[in-house]
Amino acid sequence: MPEDPPVVVLISADPRASHRANEAMRIGLGIVAGENDVTFVLSGPAAHLLDGDTDDLVDGDDIAKFRANLRALGIPFHVATDAIPTDPNWNAEGHEVVPVSRERIAELVRRGRRFLVF
Repeated sequence: MPEDPPVVVLISADPRASHRANEAMRIGLGIVAGENDVTFVLSGPAAHLLDGDTDDLVDGDDIAKFRANLRALGIPFHVATDAIPTDPNWNAEGHEVVPVSRERIAELVRRGRRFLVF
């Protein structure tokens, strides 16, 4: 186990219906800015945080801004394999995506130092 395990931000809230997904990403970005290792995990409908068209997302403009900042910092999104949409416009901006199984998500959480769950 690393000396300084990451903070795990596990997001399952649907960004098409709730502000919670946006808030989770915003808070996680703030933790990254504090020079902490952060692992972002998107599960279930939270995978829509990477939708190419943000018009259907609650706080879509903010989501686009926060994910652009994360991309610039080289922070990947770990996305549950069963949550990855088949829409060809999904992840149109080409964010680094690490497909993960539910078992791998559990492992990431076990190895985390702190957790934010939305």
